Amino acid sequence: MGSDNPNGADNQQERLIQLGWVIGFVDGEGCFSISFVRQQHRVERRGYKLGYQVMARFVVAQGARSVSCLEELAEFFGVGTVYGNRRHDNHRELMHQYVVSDRWDLLETIVPFFEMYPLRSAKRDDFEKFATVLRMMENDLHLTPKGLLEICRHHADDEPSKTQA
Repeated sequence: MGSDNPNGADNQQERLIQLGWVIGFVDGEGCFSISFVRQQHRVERRGYKLGYQVMARFVVAQGARSVSCLEELAEFFGVGTVYGNRRHDNHRELMHQYVVSDRWDLLETIVPFFEMYPLRSAKRDDFEKFATVLRMMENDLHLTPKGLLEICRHHADDEPSKTQA
């Protein structure tokens, strides 16, 4: 199916098509989220000293019939995992998620990709906030009261009903 010449025009065209598919798929189905998890009983651990854990996740969800698309994303990025996700709502099939939650994978793979190949919808703003918070965490700002408050403010700098960055 592909070209015999990996550097040829056909291969470059295939790569552009694949990049466009990844960007469009994530633009439509992806989520960049920052969560705050209360961990009041774990304050002796480095990441929980303030009683909160700040968690970043990149997630793309699909029904079971389209799980191969999520597997293709996992193969494309080379990080993250595809999980089954039993849903108890009105969907007629099980849902699956491609999830990247390791901070290193997010900073070294996901963020650079979407900075090089920007999303086209309003989700681009969500991604930019997500990347900013990840960099704040990389600088350990989530471990200080002032830094955690700054992350909260940055995260909340959106519509009042929105809960994801």
